[in-house]
Amino acid sequence: MAELAKFRRDDMPREALNAGLGRRLITGDRLMLAHVYFTAGTEVPRHRHDNEQITYILEGALQFFLGEDDEDVHTVHAGEVLVIPSDLPHRAVALEDTLDVDVFSPPRQDWLDGTDAYLRGEPS
Repeated sequence: MAELAKFRRDDMPREALNAGLGRRLITGDRLMLAHVYFTAGTEVPRHRHDNEQITYILEGALQFFLGEDDEDVHTVHAGEVLVIPSDLPHRAVALEDTLDVDVFSPPRQDWLDGTDAYLRGEPS
């Protein structure tokens, strides 16, 4: 069971995933919050996961391509939120330098154990 915890963003370690992508994670038993930092032009390859995802853009803008064939496209700007259901294929492109807050339920085990090769530019 998760215990009561308080965090200060600037004290949390910032993990560099690749040249244009970094993140900071906070995890409880049943949810995960991530600050995700994008450099303009950074792409997150198509992927899917069982976790529900809420993406809240604090600064910048991301363009999301949803579905097997990118049939649903949404640009999400600062102050806007996108809810991505479980198992929906999606990818994203940073249209400018962007900071987003992603919330996942349950927590992303691949993010916790470092097996998220698609974000690190590694072969899966």
